[in-house]
Amino acid sequence: MSTSRNRASARTARRPAGALNRSREHALAMFRIVTGLLFACHGAATLFDVLGGPHSGVPELGAWPSWWAAAIQLVGGGLVLLGAWTRGSAFLCSGSMAYAYFTVHQPEALFPIENGGESAAMFCWAFLLIALLGPGKWAVDALFTDRDDTEERDERDVVAV
Repeated sequence: MSTSRNRASARTARRPAGALNRSREHALAMFRIVTGLLFACHGAATLFDVLGGPHSGVPELGAWPSWWAAAIQLVGGGLVLLGAWTRGSAFLCSGSMAYAYFTVHQPEALFPIENGGESAAMFCWAFLLIALLGPGKWAVDALFTDRDDTEERDERDVVAV
């Protein structure tokens, strides 16, 4: 009797994990879309003084590093939002935020909360995650490739009991 109870509880325990695993690609896509949108908005605000704009003024065309950082934010964020060239775009965005953190924020203080670098640190890690995990569902990348990363990931999933 206890063996059948153990099997039943094991099946019940697997159900929520299975449902969560099935929704993972959609959650990853929503994470990618929101992260890309926020990053693109930050770039647009800096380049065009819209959406609240920067407090330090719009950088001159080609000014290093402010104009280039804003251009990467606008274009890279838009590409990640659409899911176009996602892994490469996300990796570039991650690198630009790592550069911003270590050259602008970190010299001021050790921790992001002290040096105003929370958004740079969060964007850096968020884009690195997207670069490693891929775009999820609803990506333009899927239109140009025969390979479906989501199916490969689903086959490798292991559900803990």
